[in-house]
Amino acid sequence: MTGTSEPATAADALDAAFAETVRGIGASIGALYLLAPDEDLLRLHLLCGAPAEFAAPWARVPVAAPAPVAVAAREGRVVWVGSQEEMARSFPRTAMVLPYPLALAAAPVTGARSWGTLLLMWPTGRPPYMTARERGHIESRCRRLARLLDEAEEHDGVPVPADLPRVVPAGAGRPSVSEEMALADFVERLPGGSCALDLEGRFTYVSRGAGELFGREPEQLLGTLPWHALRWLDEPVHEDRYRAAVITREPVSFTACRPPGQWLDIHLYPDTSGISVRVVPRGTEPPPVPGHSRSTSTVTPSRAGRLYQLTHLAAALTEVVGVQDVVDVVADQVMPAFGAHGLVLSSAEAGKLRIIGYRGYPPEAIARLDGLPVDTAFTPAGRALSSGVPAFYGAPGEMERLYPEAPVASGKQAWAFLPLIITGRLVGICVLSYDSPHEFQAEERAVMTSLAGLIAQALDRARLYDTKHELAHGLQQALLPRTLPTVPGLRIAARYLPATRGMEIGGDFYDLIRFGDTAVAAVIGDVQGHNVAAAALMGQVRTGVYAHATLGTPPGEVLARTNRLLTDLAPDLFTSCLYAHLDLGDGRVTLASAGHPPPLLRLPDGDTRPLAVPPGPLLGIDPHAVYPVTEIPLTPGTTLAFYTDGLVEKPGVDLEDCIARLARHLARADTRDLDVLIDELVEKAGPAGQRTDDIALLLLHHEGRHGSGDGRYGSSGGDHSG
Repeated sequence: MTGTSEPATAADALDAAFAETVRGIGASIGALYLLAPDEDLLRLHLLCGAPAEFAAPWARVPVAAPAPVAVAAREGRVVWVGSQEEMARSFPRTAMVLPYPLALAAAPVTGARSWGTLLLMWPTGRPPYMTARERGHIESRCRRLARLLDEAEEHDGVPVPADLPRVVPAGAGRPSVSEEMALADFVERLPGGSCALDLEGRFTYVSRGAGELFGREPEQLLGTLPWHALRWLDEPVHEDRYRAAVITREPVSFTACRPPGQWLDIHLYPDTSGISVRVVPRGTEPPPVPGHSRSTSTVTPSRAGRLYQLTHLAAALTEVVGVQDVVDVVADQVMPAFGAHGLVLSSAEAGKLRIIGYRGYPPEAIARLDGLPVDTAFTPAGRALSSGVPAFYGAPGEMERLYPEAPVASGKQAWAFLPLIITGRLVGICVLSYDSPHEFQAEERAVMTSLAGLIAQALDRARLYDTKHELAHGLQQALLPRTLPTVPGLRIAARYLPATRGMEIGGDFYDLIRFGDTAVAAVIGDVQGHNVAAAALMGQVRTGVYAHATLGTPPGEVLARTNRLLTDLAPDLFTSCLYAHLDLGDGRVTLASAGHPPPLLRLPDGDTRPLAVPPGPLLGIDPHAVYPVTEIPLTPGTTLAFYTDGLVEKPGVDLEDCIARLARHLARADTRDLDVLIDELVEKAGPAGQRTDDIALLLLHHEGRHGSGDGRYGSSGGDHSG
């Protein structure tokens, strides 16, 4: 066969282009993640070069996760990891579940909209860096995949990722290969009689000599997994060697004992189509192996796949922050790992089991189960909690004997009740359920029990975080103005957003001080640090600025006097601050800055630029500091944006470039609704749930007004309420 027909469907075309991408770039493994509709989630759609079960821990990746595919999707850039050491530094969670020497690239797939991420992996042996040519090639291939997805959306509809990815052969889109050619490939790959495995691990060829060494007829082994057909290979270390060969594409060797005492040296030679295996009695000369053999150190007695799965879930639980994060991890990763269809996660509060998250249940069932006492006899939860021993029911009949009403209330057919207890202290309970009877094997029970301890620790930490976060947020809100004054001819909107990482409070603040009907002062600042001390100092700075401003003090002097107050207090924390006095009657703005990022000015014609405001020193450093004053005209239709650095700063990017980017967004935005505009600017700043700094943002739009008056600084008296 010398050619192949055109793909019959959009899905076929996507499969062929995906396989061609993986081949053409020279990657050993490829994966295409698509953004799930209406979810901040990447779901694995296509996989090439590895079996689907390998990808189970990564089949669903939250967009906010600290993983290469998620970073590429949310930041719209190629993420390159050139070595295991770099992986451990940049993505420790990913390194924990991919403990192999490899390189990978994650690239966004973006066309008419953002579709997802292409993941490519290479074994060791390639340079630990990416050339500009390679990057351009990957980006070009991603654009091609995006075009196919765009076309599919217009015609056949975009394929919806299934629970498990579709595995695309590396040869998809190529001419088919005859059985004789496949056998010739095997012989060329590894001369001599032995055996071959596909990437799923099943025997596809077994020589007579290998059958004799294994003690089985070759026909009995074809299509089986070695650790199933040959029970003496059913050790996690042996399955791990196969896993290492598939992922690293490096030859791997290990020694196994066939009862009663025959030791065999087994050598694995992987490539993109499968693994050739050479088996020789121990003591004979093994074939030359490029590279180093892998260690065969013993691991704990559980299936290697389960161990990797448990390790991945443990890593995910260590990174959760709040209670909702725990619920999402258990629902998105624990449920699929055990094939469960339902989840109820409850916390113990004041003697009651309060349901904090669930999946796969109708609301009326949850309403009946919520608020049960911790010693309830309605379901097995009470007994499991009092004894601390998990309870497993594989069929409704098993539960009905002791809890006749529970199966009807649940609507499920099998259950695992996992008490969440930490050193004798009750945290809650996790219930995994199934839509059909389910046999809980001893190994599965052991893994679930171990996982319950991890969930308990994560849930306890998350509840503590949520409590502290609520207290911190309440303190922050108490220190910020409850409402902003209304000023004729001026539309106003403001927003404060706390950081999403860490438990401590931020020091960003804003204020708006009205001087009668003709003038207003806008204040924004950022106290160094993220703790209660920073919040307390923020309150002092805001009070100091307000007190001096309402006396009619010019902007430069307002900052100078506040600065002297702070140096007297000696708080050991520094503060940036920007003060702007807007005189609507005279049409001018007077500004002074204490080391704060410059405000943005959008003119009526849409031209937007940062204002050149010469900054003085930060507040609290030099008691004799002078703060220069800048004055600009203020015309109707003008918009001013005051912000803190949390809105613009990005690691590794120059601050001026970040501010220019914000200016471009403001220039293109619609200013008719300032609250909507704030939402857009915050969204452009980065993904929600990944803020490492708090944000304060204040927008003022001058619409023009009738009448006149003296609004110079604070001399007009009037309403000074914040």
